[in-house]
Amino acid sequence: MAAVLSDPDLHTFTGGAPLTVEELRLRYERLVAGWPAWRNWVIRSREEERLVGYVQATADERTAEIAWVIGTPWQGRGLATESAKALVSRLMEQGIDTIIAHIRPGHAASAAVASSAGLRPTDQWHDGEVRWERTS
Repeated sequence: MAAVLSDPDLHTFTGGAPLTVEELRLRYERLVAGWPAWRNWVIRSREEERLVGYVQATADERTAEIAWVIGTPWQGRGLATESAKALVSRLMEQGIDTIIAHIRPGHAASAAVASSAGLRPTDQWHDGEVRWERTS
């Protein structure tokens, strides 16, 4: 995943800079150790037989905040939409009734993914991003 996430273009909407392999490893170790409700799945391209992105959720008993990242070369192929829809479905099957994503204004691709997964924009903002939500 470090190779996929090393592209500076991925940070156009999120800010920051790519993490090194070591920084990424340490971040994942810290998250796994500290957040038992943090769930993360990598996305694999069947055609290329390689990792191309991830979806993740941080959940409590009833609410999950989700996110997705697809590496730049694989964007526009529907992978984020397919993965986000599967993630939302899985979370709802597990009893999560509120699903949240935060999307930067102007990020049409992420807004389309969220919409396809059944989330709708709200009038709430968090760190310069619009809160999208789906409730059952």
